Amino acid sequence: MIEFNNVTKTYSDGTTAVKNMSFKVNEGELLTLVGPSGCGKTTTMKMINRLIQPTSGSIFIHNQDIREYNIHELRWNIGYVLQQIALFPHMTVEENISIVPEMKKWKKKDVSKRIDELMDMVGLDPATHRKRKPDELSGGQQQRVGVIRALAADPDFILMDEPFSALDPISREKLQQDIRDLQQEIQKTIVFVTHDMDEALALGDRVCLMKAGEIIQLDTPQNMILSPKNDFVKDFIGNRKSPWQTAVDVMVDQTANQVISKTSFDNGEYEKQGTYIIKGIDGTYFGAVKNGKEVKLPTLKNDIPLKKAAEKFEEHNEELLPVVKGAQLVGTISYRDIVLHLKKHIKTENGVVQ
Repeated sequence: MIEFNNVTKTYSDGTTAVKNMSFKVNEGELLTLVGPSGCGKTTTMKMINRLIQPTSGSIFIHNQDIREYNIHELRWNIGYVLQQIALFPHMTVEENISIVPEMKKWKKKDVSKRIDELMDMVGLDPATHRKRKPDELSGGQQQRVGVIRALAADPDFILMDEPFSALDPISREKLQQDIRDLQQEIQKTIVFVTHDMDEALALGDRVCLMKAGEIIQLDTPQNMILSPKNDFVKDFIGNRKSPWQTAVDVMVDQTANQVISKTSFDNGEYEKQGTYIIKGIDGTYFGAVKNGKEVKLPTLKNDIPLKKAAEKFEEHNEELLPVVKGAQLVGTISYRDIVLHLKKHIKTENGVVQ
């Protein structure tokens, strides 16, 4: 866990980059810091590994003030990924990745195993890429090496400072997906700085929107989009509401006749073709039947973001899923409902979704 407690940073020219900031980054969380240029997001991140010293206030890692740590040990436990990548050009990929583990006196066989493991994790074939120099790699490949170099010594924390902003849109989108997948696997605590709101919303478990050195709203992507704190948040987010609405927002009456009571199910009083959701006497979700046979369907929580609901349909290839709140059946939703809703609500310009 990382905790900021009333942290302020004022530079020698009198500029206050961060003003009395307090927040926590939970263990295993990916927190994105986003905001306009000069809002203090990079200064905030750099204070975590003491590249910048706070003027006042305290920062804690694992409930210990970072000033009490040996600075080398502190930084060894914090991976750092930069926009400029900063791979050593005269070193091979494997030499770049092994720097911190070797400084920590890892055994060579353990370093070599770690290199293979990490390269496989991000889709770089070790046999092909270990001996290459950075200038023999594409921009996306270089940035992947930068990411796994930060992970090499298995740090608890990762700081990422606009790591994808210099990449082309296709490479950037692919790396964003890679980071999402990687985070599910490694569950590190990550602070990710970006100026791109789409990137912040796509990656962050929570998003911290800053302005003039202050936190304007720190919230989940869904809450920030559906319940912006003020006009600044609303304007910075722009027109992104529909993909982040919930399953409940999209439920329509056309699937209501596909909910049957447990009594009807027990008595066989329903059509034997298609999918039906079974509702218990007390309104609870009892189960489902498909083409006359009981099946086990995944449930969608009532507050699940619409885009995640769509991913569930794609993952399980079902035509209809139950929406629940706790044990209670709220209703049903189909993949078609989602598509029709998005088609109706997302604005397009020259046929391109905005």
